[in-house]
Amino acid sequence: MFHSHGHEWVLSVVIFSLVIVVGLTLHDIVFRVLGRFKLAKTIEHSRMLVVVQRLKRPARWMVVLTGVGAALPFLSVLGPYRLIVGRTVGILWLIVLGWLAVSAVYMVEDIMVLRYDIHVSDNLRARRVRTQLQVLRRLAIGIIILIDLGLVLSIFRDSQIWHYGAGLLASAGLASLVLATAAKSTASNLLAGIQIALTEPIRIDDVVVIDGEWGRIEEITTAYVVVAIWDLRRLIVPLSFFIENSFQNWTRHSADLLGTAFVYVDYSIPIEPLRAEFNRVLEASPIWDRKVGIVQVTNLDAHTMELRFLLSASNSSDQFNLRCLVREAMITYIQKNYPDSLPVTRFRAVPDRPMVQPPPAELRQG
Repeated sequence: MFHSHGHEWVLSVVIFSLVIVVGLTLHDIVFRVLGRFKLAKTIEHSRMLVVVQRLKRPARWMVVLTGVGAALPFLSVLGPYRLIVGRTVGILWLIVLGWLAVSAVYMVEDIMVLRYDIHVSDNLRARRVRTQLQVLRRLAIGIIILIDLGLVLSIFRDSQIWHYGAGLLASAGLASLVLATAAKSTASNLLAGIQIALTEPIRIDDVVVIDGEWGRIEEITTAYVVVAIWDLRRLIVPLSFFIENSFQNWTRHSADLLGTAFVYVDYSIPIEPLRAEFNRVLEASPIWDRKVGIVQVTNLDAHTMELRFLLSASNSSDQFNLRCLVREAMITYIQKNYPDSLPVTRFRAVPDRPMVQPPPAELRQG
């Protein structure tokens, strides 16, 4: 009897080990082949590298648990514990399946991102695709988690957990109202996220102005948007804000922007030399996109003349830097060539007049 039981143990260990070793060997061979593309530089090989990085770990555990599940019917040594072990392996297998599905979603996003470089000058399509990918990825992961949780619970369909769950749900009327009220903003942000992905009022790396704060869209989550302010602060804005409120989007259709630099000078300065110098400054600047460069007298007051230097740039950062460059260059040019034409305050001397003599004393007394 003992000898037969010992044989069962040995056979079970051999079967279990053989299944695990064969599964891990096949897994190692497949991912070693894919891993040979690590040093490649092409897009196709980079995609293979993404597959390896995202799927290698969950695939390994999937192979192990699948092998264990396949070996369970042959492990007679488990005896009465086979059902418990089988359910445990089943739960772990479904959890790893969810992990693998989530990793596959990230893998698809990474592969799509490789096709759209956000760092090029004309990155409108890349920003659109990345925004949609981020929103859809979070929605897909949420759906996968819900489905996976349902599959895990389905394993307990023959146990008492469903009876306890039904009683708990039946007595949770008040709690459901509280949760529904609390989830109102969450549902609003979720629907706003779907609407943003479809209508695209904002995209990743868009330049926006919100409540007077200038920044770039850094991240779009399922609940909020992170705006990177120019001074390295981060503005956290709910998704619903972009559907319900007005805001400025400087890169809605393109990143090209017009900018102005104002200079105030005296009436005596000639305009044509300033226009020639302005054109020279623009031509020498690599951040000017060579589309717009205009000098205009836009206003006059009692003391100064307002000159507007209208210019264009390919994006908001270049536009801001170009405006600063033009201000500095034009002020330097005026100081060097027309120092007397800087704004001045005029005074006019009044000619001396004879002092009026007071009337005689007798007249004052009279």
